[in-house]
Amino acid sequence: MICSPSYADGEVNLYSARQEALIKPLLDAFTLDTGIQVNIISSSADALLKRIQSEGINSPADVLLTTDAGRLWRAKQANIFASINSDVLNKNIPSNYRDAESKWFGLSLRVRPIMFANYANTKKPQSYEDLVNPEYTNNICIRSSNNIYNQSLVAAMIHTLGEEKTEQWANSLVENFARTPQGGDRDQIRATAAGQCEVAIANTYYLAQMAADQSNNADQKAAQEVSVIWPNQADRGAHVNVSGAGVLNTAPNQANAIKLLEYLSSNTAQQIYADVNFEYPVKQDIEVNPLLASWGKFKADDINLQQLGENNAAAVQLMDRVGWK
Repeated sequence: MICSPSYADGEVNLYSARQEALIKPLLDAFTLDTGIQVNIISSSADALLKRIQSEGINSPADVLLTTDAGRLWRAKQANIFASINSDVLNKNIPSNYRDAESKWFGLSLRVRPIMFANYANTKKPQSYEDLVNPEYTNNICIRSSNNIYNQSLVAAMIHTLGEEKTEQWANSLVENFARTPQGGDRDQIRATAAGQCEVAIANTYYLAQMAADQSNNADQKAAQEVSVIWPNQADRGAHVNVSGAGVLNTAPNQANAIKLLEYLSSNTAQQIYADVNFEYPVKQDIEVNPLLASWGKFKADDINLQQLGENNAAAVQLMDRVGWK
């Protein structure tokens, strides 16, 4: 197990599945604070994992930053992460948002609630389970089953409800789709605003980005046409996920890599996550962005996010069985 360093300088090589524009303010602040230069390689999550595996012991990567606990779990299963012994990370990040063996750490929190058209006269759903009710027939917009965010939602439901009940739910949900799944989360919000459906499932930061995008009047207007419904507030809470990172076991700059992760869990970085990326901090004493705060407080599902990875294969197979395209 690698122990936390007391100081660091030099450089750190980051392989990032996050858009560079979203994390650059964090990395610039880290460099300013520590003097450590961050070298970024950006690509898709799956491509980066394959690249690290292909590079093997010669990989220059120190840190893999990726989206979704399911992908972090896959990276752990590929045996690319080192165990990190850091009191800072253990203090800043709640245990259900980090790996039990300290192989990966959640750094920002995203929620996948229900989004509902403001013009709709249909009864508002109060839970994910409500979405199978008859009033939502041909009325739900959602991404395809190959999307990791939907896979993780189903994986969480398998953990909570069991596979049989989750399959019954998913089968009925598919019957209520307004259209064949297509596009990304923003497209589901746009479709809801345009009247193609009254209900969508999407991550909150997409809605916030649309609402704050002054260069895109159409997206701003679409964001104003929907409201956030926090589901399952009477029981387990809304489904949450993380973006997060791990230090590679072949990292050439391991001390600096740990320093970077610790910084990303700090008050300064967590506030930047909240203000720039429209994500919720994993650190519990940080204020959320005012736009997110305007949607109200919510109860989050406290499932250990390792379960999202452990149940991923079962979730994918289940979604295939019910015809979730």
